[in-house]
Amino acid sequence: MKVLFLNGSPRRGATEKILLKLKEKYSAPGVEIEIISLAGKKVAPCNGCNYCKKNQTNCRIKDDMVELYQKFIEADAYIIASPVYVMGPTPQLSAFFSRLRPVHHVNKGVLLNKIGGSVAVGGTRNGGQELTVDIINNYLLTRGLAVVGGEIGQYHGGKIWSKDSKEEALNDNIGMDTAYGVVGRVIEMARLIEKGKNASVL
Repeated sequence: MKVLFLNGSPRRGATEKILLKLKEKYSAPGVEIEIISLAGKKVAPCNGCNYCKKNQTNCRIKDDMVELYQKFIEADAYIIASPVYVMGPTPQLSAFFSRLRPVHHVNKGVLLNKIGGSVAVGGTRNGGQELTVDIINNYLLTRGLAVVGGEIGQYHGGKIWSKDSKEEALNDNIGMDTAYGVVGRVIEMARLIEKGKNASVL
C-alpha cells in the first residue's frame, strides 16, 4: 500500500518535521510512505482553459506538476499537510489541487474510493488550523477522495501548534496526538478497502 504525504509548505520547516515524525511512526511492512514537498517546485494554478477536457489529455502547462500528478494518482492513501497561511492552506497547495482537474476528464475514477486526511500547522494555538483542515478536506472531496478524521477529540484533521518552530511543533503533544489519530485512521481505512477489493476478486 502506497501512502503519500504531501507537504504544501513552500519552506522546509515545521510541517516537514512533523511529516517525517509521522512517517517514522507509521512505516511498517506493507505500508510504503513517501513524502512529497512543494518547496522549490514550480506548480502554476489551473487557468481554466479546458484543454484537458476538450482534448482528453493531461494539462498543457508543463512544469513540476507533470511528475507530481503521476505520483499522486498512483498512491492508495493520502495525508495532505499545510502550514496555516492567512487562515487557510498555502497558495502552493491550492494551485496543486486546482491542477488535478484532469482526474475528472482524462483519468476518470482514478481517485474514487481512495482515502485522505489532513494536517494543519499553525504558529498560534488558534491560528486557523480548523479552517485549514476544512479547506484541505474539501480539496480532497472535490477530487473524488473519501475523507476520514481521527477518533474522538481528533475529529476532522490534525491540528498542531508550532509556535513558529520546528522543535516546538513536535512538543505540542495534544496537536501531535490529533495528527497520529488521523494518519492511523487513514492507513486503517485504506487497509480495509484493500481487503474488500481482494475479497471481491475471490
